[in-house]
Amino acid sequence: MNATLQTRLANLRARMAATATDLVVIGPSSHMLYMADLSPHGDERPVLLMISQSFAGFLMPALNVDSARQHTDLPFFPWADADGPAAALAELIAATGIDRTAPSIVLDETMRADFALLVLDTLPGASRRFTNDTVGYLRSRKDTAEYNALKKSAVLNDAAMAAGFAALRPGITEREVATAIRDFYKANGASTEFCSVCFGPNGAFPHHHTGETRLAEGDAVLIDTGARIYGYPSDMTRVGFYGSAPEGFGQIHSILDRAVEAAIAAAKPGTPASAVDKAARDVITAAGYGPNFLHRTGHGLGIDIHETPYITATSDTLLEEGMVFSIEPGIYLQGRFGLRLEEIVIIRNGVAEILSDMPRRAVAVG
Repeated sequence: MNATLQTRLANLRARMAATATDLVVIGPSSHMLYMADLSPHGDERPVLLMISQSFAGFLMPALNVDSARQHTDLPFFPWADADGPAAALAELIAATGIDRTAPSIVLDETMRADFALLVLDTLPGASRRFTNDTVGYLRSRKDTAEYNALKKSAVLNDAAMAAGFAALRPGITEREVATAIRDFYKANGASTEFCSVCFGPNGAFPHHHTGETRLAEGDAVLIDTGARIYGYPSDMTRVGFYGSAPEGFGQIHSILDRAVEAAIAAAKPGTPASAVDKAARDVITAAGYGPNFLHRTGHGLGIDIHETPYITATSDTLLEEGMVFSIEPGIYLQGRFGLRLEEIVIIRNGVAEILSDMPRRAVAVG
């Protein structure tokens, strides 16, 4: 096990002690990737990583053991299709050394329900919760290596975004612009996470499905895109227009830029996530567009494109050093256009540092 994984395991055990947790059970997921650098084939065959204070090991289908062995030196408890997983699971639980009478266990909220029920049926006296205060807690606080990967990913995304706007020409479709962005990612060693290109009124749909709409004079353009490189994703939204800006574009853009700045200023260690949401929302509400801001202000970003912390009106999560999340207020005017400005920030040295180097100014094309 490399030094990073050893540190993560030690940190998890410290969190388990602090939260009176006897056992953490993780399925094939980004949690497993974080804790063990292993992303095994996922199907209906149960795969579990179990971690106690004294032991860590895998329940693993026998047909996957040899391949998985190349990525981890943790012990395996293999089971064959002809036998089923029950005996191997019982051996793994025994190896963890936990008291089976009434253990406090943490279950991976992203694993298959039948995997979770297999564990609960084997430990009927267990109290259980999800990973928020253990693995999730650790994942939301990025270390230096994660920061460096996220920064590099964001800077690459800047160039991809510029390539998308550079592709604009009369009659081009949203899908063709998205292809130009995807091709840029591929040429630079990244894989596309998502790419949403919105022309004109389509921008008023916060989760528009990129399609065959063609670009016309006077259209607003919204591009929300991200890719994965160095193991971590990027995510950014920028807006512009082709030819002349539609009526009201400049005013809405200015409001959103001020909302982003207000949220960034509010994002400090010890501040609840809800205060960041409120800072952005107050600017938009004061400008008369409160009902047109249709979603939360942001989401965490790490191994997953959406993870904790979530920047919502109801979140009492206190921001801490190393937390990474989006700030992405939007104003959506049905039938006209919609604008959203998105930055990914990290709480670093007591302030919210923007990962992107690309300005938020509107991109004028044509």
